[in-house]
Amino acid sequence: MFFNFLAPLADNVPLFNLFRYLTFRTGGAIATAMALSFLLGPVVIAWLRSKQANGQPIRDDGPESHILSKQGTPTMGGVLILIAMVVSTLLWANLGNAYVWIVLLVTLGFGAVGFGDDYLKLTQRSSKGLPGRTKLIAEVTIAATMGYWLMTITNAPLDTGLAVPFLKEVLLNLGWFFLPFAVLVIVGASNAVNLTDGLDGLAIVPVMIAAGVFALIAYLVGNSVFANYLQLHYVPGTGELAVLCGALVGAGMGFLWFNAPPAMVFMGDTGSLSMGGALGAISVAVKHELVLAIVGGLFVLETVSVIVQVVSFKLTGRRVFRMAPLHHHFEQKGWQEPTIVIRFWIIASILALAGLATLKLR
Repeated sequence: MFFNFLAPLADNVPLFNLFRYLTFRTGGAIATAMALSFLLGPVVIAWLRSKQANGQPIRDDGPESHILSKQGTPTMGGVLILIAMVVSTLLWANLGNAYVWIVLLVTLGFGAVGFGDDYLKLTQRSSKGLPGRTKLIAEVTIAATMGYWLMTITNAPLDTGLAVPFLKEVLLNLGWFFLPFAVLVIVGASNAVNLTDGLDGLAIVPVMIAAGVFALIAYLVGNSVFANYLQLHYVPGTGELAVLCGALVGAGMGFLWFNAPPAMVFMGDTGSLSMGGALGAISVAVKHELVLAIVGGLFVLETVSVIVQVVSFKLTGRRVFRMAPLHHHFEQKGWQEPTIVIRFWIIASILALAGLATLKLR
């Protein structure tokens, strides 16, 4: 909004020229989202407490310690993240940019699915929520619609092309298979973040780290000079997604203030599904889908641990891990929650650096 209204006035008011710079607006988005989170956090948490007498239902098959330590904590804190992120993005981004709207709609769409899931868990006092099939159909529908829109606004051959990290000349043309691939990335990223969200502060920091990395990637890929210098595939218009990534980082920082151990509020599926969907959509837009698997490697590990556990138990009747996802395995081994969370943050940081390395090692 600031860009659309103030940047055109820069010739008459030189100060407004600042709003033409992506770096300035990204910084503004971070600060605005963080400030909104701090200001609205106590109000949102108080409202959630008033509506959730017993807090989030705790899984019966989860760690026993959670029944005592997390009972009564309200969920749906993802509402706070969404409000701060969306408002900040609308204020600082170029509202004429289609990529911004696509990612925002994916974020809100997956947030709505998560909200419905959280609402059913609360009203039914069960940890099950929406039926898995209903949830998946809704997620695939949203991802497919937005994926098709991305294909229509991206120039050929990038519209259906898959870039491969470390190989500068390679662009695999997937044709119409690109659409199911995009759906897989968006839905997979969404649910991977959802699986990671099991301990106080565990998911939000890796999300912020990934969003920070993709803010830089979007800025570079959307700038022809930097893209050519680094031998990246130039995708006009995607630079504006740096502002949205900045808003996600700021909203995450504000939410972490209230989600730090011991958490005052959980993000719930409202937050985890929406943030994962946002990261997936951004990676598809900037043609760095495979890099997301590196940067978000922690989410991949958590997901793989669940898949391995399920497959192993069905085929052999034995469990590979004491409990899945992976963070619960370490809880069962006697690791303290803060130890697991901080060590997983360190892993996420290392993987983010590895993902950034793909920008230069080509």
